[in-house]
Amino acid sequence: MRAVRNTDQGILVAEADEPEVPGVRLTVASAGICGTDVNFAAGGVQGYTYGHEFAGTDADGRCYAVEPTVYCGVCGQCRAGHVQRCAAPEHGTLGIFRDGGMCDAVTVPENMLVPLPDGLDVRDACLVEPASVAWHGVRGAALTPGERVAVVGGGSIGLLAAAAARQRGFDVDIEVRHKHQRIAAERLEAGSAEGLYDVVIDAAGSETGLARCAELARPGGRVVLLGVYQHTIPLPGVVSLVKELTYVHSIAYSRHDGIRDTEQAAALLAGNPTIAQTVITHRFPLDEAAEAFRVAGDRASGAIKVVLHP
Repeated sequence: MRAVRNTDQGILVAEADEPEVPGVRLTVASAGICGTDVNFAAGGVQGYTYGHEFAGTDADGRCYAVEPTVYCGVCGQCRAGHVQRCAAPEHGTLGIFRDGGMCDAVTVPENMLVPLPDGLDVRDACLVEPASVAWHGVRGAALTPGERVAVVGGGSIGLLAAAAARQRGFDVDIEVRHKHQRIAAERLEAGSAEGLYDVVIDAAGSETGLARCAELARPGGRVVLLGVYQHTIPLPGVVSLVKELTYVHSIAYSRHDGIRDTEQAAALLAGNPTIAQTVITHRFPLDEAAEAFRVAGDRASGAIKVVLHP
């Protein structure tokens, strides 16, 4: 089968054996390119099939998104629903240092399957994974009625976080860098950031972005960290101290009262088709993965979410 891998020559579509492992075999219908994928490819990370945002169809024609977290299910964190914090050695994510879904077909454990609700096309359902990241972060913000919410960063996570907060009934403003991101934000009914906010969501993952989050937060406010920092988080010291800001860390997705963030994210997307129509800006066939990665890495090109399909 075809599989997207990184090589000394860059991203290539290579022939790979389909692993014979237990689980449910899906024919992959869509696979999103994440900023992590772009950074790993640029950094020369090799040795596995890329793709942790993907969805597909089983042998009976049923459609699923995939929750790609590998977890034990028996440690204390898993039993509490925090599978993203699994303490077992096997904990990880499909498509990150182990084979993922940028390929023709993949077999995954049944507990990774997220049945698609009516209204969510499997060709858009690769958005369930990043939407789950956004949903988890917004829920972790512990918003209360009447609070002002801002997002810093107009990529897919920032826009999906804005959509998640809007779905919960909050007005949301978002600060972006590019014109196409502003157009997307307006389609999702997010305004421009101005004034002070009770909660500011960092979806930029940069020192300047985080400084702007602290600037926008009111005294005693909360900053939710959805941006990825590989090393030290550059917290702005004086403003954080003077305002007594609280920083809320958020990673991946979990379960609460037996309900998965991924299920709620799928419902969010199914209930508002404009989200996928807005966030997915480019689609490429799998054979054009190298060009798709190039476009995804050019933030000024008009790309937000780039998706591969068969």
